[in-house]
Formats: sequence, structure tokens, C-alpha cells
Amino acid sequence: MALCGGVGAMALPSELIVHIFSFLSDRDKLRASAVCSRWRECLFYPALWTELKLRIGGGCNDSSSEESQKLEFLMRKFGSFVRELQLEIAPVEGNLSSLSNDPTSTRMEQPQDADGNSQLSERWKNATSTYLDQILCVLTSIRNNRHLQNLSLYGDTFVLQQEGLLDSSNLHQIHLGDKKINEIQRLFMEFLSNSRQLRWLSCSFMLSLVTPCSLACLSNPSAETLHHLSLLDHQLGPLISPSELDRFSTLHSLALDFSDFKSELCDLLASPQRTPLHRLSLLLNGAALEFKGLEGTATEDDWKSLVCVSANLRVYIMALEVDSSELLRVLKPSLPLERLHLDSYSTLVTDGTLELISQQYNKTLTHFLLLRDGPDFPDLSINRNEDPLVLLAWRCTQLAVLVIHGYIVWSHNLVAISRLRGSSLRTLTVSEESIDFDPDQSLYIEGDPVHNLVKEVSLGLGRVWHPCLDSSIVLCEPTQHFHRELHAFSTGS
Repeated sequence: MALCGGVGAMALPSELIVHIFSFLSDRDKLRASAVCSRWRECLFYPALWTELKLRIGGGCNDSSSEESQKLEFLMRKFGSFVRELQLEIAPVEGNLSSLSNDPTSTRMEQPQDADGNSQLSERWKNATSTYLDQILCVLTSIRNNRHLQNLSLYGDTFVLQQEGLLDSSNLHQIHLGDKKINEIQRLFMEFLSNSRQLRWLSCSFMLSLVTPCSLACLSNPSAETLHHLSLLDHQLGPLISPSELDRFSTLHSLALDFSDFKSELCDLLASPQRTPLHRLSLLLNGAALEFKGLEGTATEDDWKSLVCVSANLRVYIMALEVDSSELLRVLKPSLPLERLHLDSYSTLVTDGTLELISQQYNKTLTHFLLLRDGPDFPDLSINRNEDPLVLLAWRCTQLAVLVIHGYIVWSHNLVAISRLRGSSLRTLTVSEESIDFDPDQSLYIEGDPVHNLVKEVSLGLGRVWHPCLDSSIVLCEPTQHFHRELHAFSTGS
């Protein structure tokens, strides 16, 4: 770049260089800083790093070490003044293969030593050690940051949420494991006590970060400014008590495990002295119901009281490996359900459950995801005159997103869905594997059935449509999807 009189870019005032840098991505800022020492100095202006979004992990040991070094550098430079920090951590190689090859198993089978004690493989120990070091790095950097307004942390669920991986019998196998856990918890509570204007606090599956005592340390100024709280953990008991929630009187959105949403919490949120709640995200994990049951969760009367005070409340539920009998226990008529994600491998959703959903939430349901990663594809309409998915599309007049995989969807029913909802159905994602064709169709419809289906559905939606050819697009890691989706849902996106 050249200026008048042949003056080069190096003659620009620092303020202008910083302003130009503000239009660059984080990666491009770092590249630009390599041009010269003066540009590098401008890179570290606090105004350029009010927001930091990081996703690290998922590689081999060498790449994991390299990413940890990058994380340490960024946090050392910017952790003390950053205003918004979003961090997703996936330890070494992301979803490490379980020692058990049974994909339906919810418990990791660990090898044992001669005395019968569980033994972790080197890969598991390295992954866990990396995770602990990364969290220590982040919390050490932000513990005295009084200006941090948004903190969002996501930890890997497959590697770290296996039952017993970091219990007292295993911590001794990880170098300084128990001491690191204690230090992590201490630093997190120190950060909470030092915060002064925290508005968004989200901790999803950050194993051993949040304890039932953590939120008691949150400073009074932050308790008054906190608008969103998300605490998700498959294994621990309730991470927030009614007395602690009572401090956060200005909450607009909340995300919890469904098992932790007790009647007492619901009753507290229904108080007319509080700011009305707008968004509530609940994760129901069938595998965790063995440890965290549904006893004491919000009743129909509790939901009625809450909706009476929070008239604009909308609820997002993801149910993982939950059978229909358990779903019927939680899907109360007065629950203002807007988004429902049913995801499983071994459990089945029945046609009766879909019938209930389409009847109870016909005025509120906008997003419905029905996913199953099993070897067989059941037909929900086999014993019915009308397909339950077609009835859902007909009854739920606000439906805007429909995603289906793992259940048979007959081509003529898919056409019916597209015609019923038309252009208001912004997203219709159906995996190619899920679509089946009536063999009798070939008798009265000419041409390729797939081509005809694409044409008819496209006409119904008023836009070009194609079946999803890659099922992995819809079968993403469900809890990570929930973490990201609740962010959009809670902000009204």
C-alpha cells in the first residue's frame, strides 16, 4: 500500500493500523503481525481482542501440544482484558475409540491390573492430562479479569464424560491429576468472585470444573447482571440450588439437565418479583437417568405457574437415548415447547409419541429433529392410516425446521409434508437412506422416482430441494450440537 508523496504503510499512525486490524479475522491479525515489529506491537492493543473464540484439540499428540502452546500464548496476552471468551475443547483425537467396541454401551470397559483396579490406557491418560492443562491455562489467565462479560466453555463429552474416568480411583493414574482438579475448581471460583459484570456464563460438560458450591462464589454485582446461565453435566447432581438461583433475578435464559429442573426451581422462576424467563433449554440424557432420575422434576402445575408469569417463555429439549415411556413423563401439556431434538441409537420413538407431540405443541413447535443412528430403519406409519410425520406437519403450523434420519419416510409422505408447510418450512433435511418408494408408484408415475420426488418436493417448498446424501451431516455429536444450538436459541437467533 502506498500513500501520497511515496509515504508507505509504515508511516501510518498506530491508531489507524489498529483500526485496519479490527476488520481482520483473528488468524489474519496474527499473520499481519509478522510483517514488522511495529505492526506486532499494534496487534496487542486491547481494543482488538475484546472477543476471543477458540476451538482446540482433535489432533494427534504433536498437534495437541502445538495447540496448547497457541492457547497459552493467546491467553497470556489477552486473557486479562478480553470481554467475551468462547472456548471449545476436544482432547487428543476428539472422539477416541472406546475400549469397548459396542456402540450401544454407555459404560467404558476399562482394563484392570492384578488387584482388579481400573487402568486407563496411555491415550486416555494423555488426553485427560491435556484437557486439565488447557483448562488450567484458561482459568489462570482470566481469574482476575473483572471486565469479562461472556464466558462459554465446552469440554469433550466422549473422552471425558465416561463414567468413573476421573473418580478417586483413577485420578492417581494421571500425573498430578487430583491436584490439578482442585486447582481448576479453585481458580474458577476465584474468577466468579472477582467478576463484576458477567452477563453470560455457560459451562457445558466441563468435567470437574463446576461443583455444587461454585456459584455461591459469584460476586453480587455479577449476580445482578447475569442474563444467561448454562450448567450441563451428565454425572453430577444439581449444580445450582434454589437459594443460589434466587440471587440471579434478571435471568433471561437458562440451560440445565432436565433431571436438575426440579419443582422448587420452577416455582422460584415463577415468582412475579423476577425478570420473566424467555428461553429454557433442557437436556434429557437417558443413559444418565440411572444416576439422575426424573423424580421431583417440574409438574404440570409447575409449568402452568411458570408460563403464567413468563408468557413469552419458549423451551428447547434434546432427548438422548430416551424411550417413549420416559418422554411421556416429561412432555407436559403446558410446557411451551418450541424446539425438540430426539436422538438415539438403540431406543425408538413410537408413532403414539409423535401423535402426542403434534397435538400438544401444535401452536409452539418450530424445530423438530428426529434422528436415529441404528442399523435398522423402522416405519412409523406401518400400522396407521395417516403418517404421524405428515400429521405433525399439518398440525404444527409454526414448523420451520424438520430433520429426519433413521426412520423410513415414504416419498409420497415427504411430498405431502412439503405441500402442507410450503415455503414456511425453511429447513427440510431428510437423509437419502431414510427415503423409501412405494413399488406401486412405478405403475402410474413415469420416469425416475428420485427425480420425480426432488421435483415434487421442490415445487411444494417453492425452492430447490435435494435429499441429504451424507448422513454424517445430520448425525453430528449431539451434545456439541445442543451446546451450540442453545446459544442461538437463547439469543433469539
